[in-house]
Amino acid sequence: MIDLDLSGKRAVVTGASLGIGEATVKMLAEHGADVSFCARTAESVEKLSSLKTINGSIKGYVADMGERESTQSFIENVQEDGNVDILVNNVGASPSRNFLYMTDEDWQELHELNLLSAVRCTRSFLPGMRANKWGRVVMISSSAGKYPNAALIDYGATKAAMISISKSLAKKYGADGVLINSVLPGLIHTAMWERAATEIAEATGGKMEDVIKGNGASVPVGRYGTSEEVASLVTFLCSDAASYISGTSIEVDGGQAGHI
Repeated sequence: MIDLDLSGKRAVVTGASLGIGEATVKMLAEHGADVSFCARTAESVEKLSSLKTINGSIKGYVADMGERESTQSFIENVQEDGNVDILVNNVGASPSRNFLYMTDEDWQELHELNLLSAVRCTRSFLPGMRANKWGRVVMISSSAGKYPNAALIDYGATKAAMISISKSLAKKYGADGVLINSVLPGLIHTAMWERAATEIAEATGGKMEDVIKGNGASVPVGRYGTSEEVASLVTFLCSDAASYISGTSIEVDGGQAGHI
């Protein structure tokens, strides 16, 4: 029997207002975890926190993970309730921009949000996991971290760094019962990809829906993935069913990855 029960576990998910983060919060809670999350707006926090038809609990905080002070405040609020068993570093942005016109500030801001938020949360919650001899850290990276994209240069760099960090930490803390992995979503039908499709449609005089359909046709399974399909893998990695999986990076891309 596959044991996906997370009852009694405390989980943290960063950046859970929409998409993969929101789906992950719901699925971890459905499997029994008590989940704390953050989002930038009070409206998003209230919406997700109000869900009641689940096994675990959901508690939200307003935080901007691109700011050091706001991140630290979120971490301290979570720690007031005790140790964290599961950390899902999901928060991030993926602006499409030209390398030649990117400033130092552009690079620094994205690294603060995508990378340093994960570093700060992992550094803060890892000691408790080690003390309990049980922990799970999942980095929500991206296929762009392994397959660089000319339009997502700084985004890909942050996501590649997340993969590298997870592999290094997995080697360091596996003996303490802390398993650390990366998940690499490909084309997932989220608001981010809808915005990208809208930009393409506006530039070409087409429709966003047609761009989505055309992009989906390039995937071997013939469609975009869903946030829930990514959350399913995350939930598995956070469970005892994945007790011998650590230091790996797993694509959720419908078969697009071309490497062996």
